[in-house]
Amino acid sequence: MFDTLSDRLSAVFTTLRGKGRLSEADIDATAREIRIALLEADVALPVVKAFVGAIRERARGEEVSRALNPAQQVISIVNEELVNVLGGETRRLRLAKQPPTVILLAGLQGSGKTTLAGKLGLWLRNQGHSPLLVAADLQRPNAVTQLQVVGKQAGVDVFAPEPGNGIGDPVDVARRAMVEAERTQHDIVVVDTAGRLGIDAELMAQAAAIRDVVDPDETLFVVDAMIGQDAVTTAQAFQDGVGFSGVVLTKLDGDARGGAALSVRYVTGQPIMFASTGEKLADFDVFHPERMASRILGMGDVLTLIEQAQRTFDEDEAERMAGKLASGNSFTLEDFLEQMQAIRRMGPISNLLGMMPGMGQLKDQISDIDDRDLDRTAAIIRGMTPAERQDPKIINGSRRARIARGSGVAVSEVNSLVDRFFEARKMMQQMAGGMGLPGMRRNSKSRKKGKKGKGGRGPTPPKARGGMPALPPGALDQLPPGMTMPDLSKLNLPKGRRP
Repeated sequence: MFDTLSDRLSAVFTTLRGKGRLSEADIDATAREIRIALLEADVALPVVKAFVGAIRERARGEEVSRALNPAQQVISIVNEELVNVLGGETRRLRLAKQPPTVILLAGLQGSGKTTLAGKLGLWLRNQGHSPLLVAADLQRPNAVTQLQVVGKQAGVDVFAPEPGNGIGDPVDVARRAMVEAERTQHDIVVVDTAGRLGIDAELMAQAAAIRDVVDPDETLFVVDAMIGQDAVTTAQAFQDGVGFSGVVLTKLDGDARGGAALSVRYVTGQPIMFASTGEKLADFDVFHPERMASRILGMGDVLTLIEQAQRTFDEDEAERMAGKLASGNSFTLEDFLEQMQAIRRMGPISNLLGMMPGMGQLKDQISDIDDRDLDRTAAIIRGMTPAERQDPKIINGSRRARIARGSGVAVSEVNSLVDRFFEARKMMQQMAGGMGLPGMRRNSKSRKKGKKGKGGRGPTPPKARGGMPALPPGALDQLPPGMTMPDLSKLNLPKGRRP
């Protein structure tokens, strides 16, 4: 969504990096380019004025004039101001001291409230809560049915005493839902309310009446991030008519200019709490201002990437796989297929690569990556016999022809896969040795013997700096003063794995 803004800001920073000292003219030109970039991204004018004004003032201060690299210092200032515009710190849900906690969803029709209710329900369930979804949108056709469907997919209960489609009183449903939640001991109630195609008095009155009945701990304004400037107008109307304590951005995976995300929080003063980034129920997470700013500036989002890997990869399985990598040639095509499927569960490959620092410069190449290539690779491996998967060295010419016919590909693709597998296995063994993976402990003695003996495999590969695999060339050069690699100690890692 922020590609256009990211490209314009990257062009501005590229020009800055070529300057040893910044003159008043350089600062003015930079501020002007940033202003144009924000306006093109459909950011609200008051936000643009405040943002550019803060950058201009700080760029003329001592922190830049005395810096050894003023250009990078300006980039750091832009990052800090961008984080401030997006909310500064991550805002968590406020839970009631006495359950149930009530979350009221409000917004226009089409903003994605009902689907979001299912996503929020799934997220809460994964956090250890017992949510109850309430179907209080009795106006939109099939809204009740839709909530029941997404609730079933998310594995959470739905309270829907009325059929909807214009039948029933949503205020009464909300009142009865509170009684039901206490009876069934659900600790969180998520109320899905009706929307309209536009702001009107009836919509506001109904939402306000439901609010008065359930007395919500959190009222979340759900806004479509693709509607641009209208998002600000709608947010102000809901704030005046109903009031809300947080914002949820939906459809962040769209191709709109994304100005709503940078405008709503500043104009309303309420934090962005969650973001929906896709159609699947799992495409939903807490909104982190500093991570979003890092993405916009092309610095990647390592913490989110690690968290996604944590949710996808089982700890015991990772330990077992690390041991296989360290032990030599015991890593097979079957293991390769398992790892490939796990990566697919993390999301589109292009999105994962886009979270790596320095990948902004490879945006065009990343966008050309087709996940269907992984499906073709999986089809080739599944076309092999168990013996061939265990020992790819036995795959001769006739076997390769048979595998190609069975998987519907050319023989050259089978040849390419086998060759790439051996190369990848060799590379992963080197990375395992350099990163000190847990499985390496089991084979440390054999490694030492191999090094001293005549038949040894040569010296152990040098350890990667910081215990991490190499990043793309120039990745860390993009990090200006004040923007360091994220603090991995903040992650909720399994015991014994904290960095």
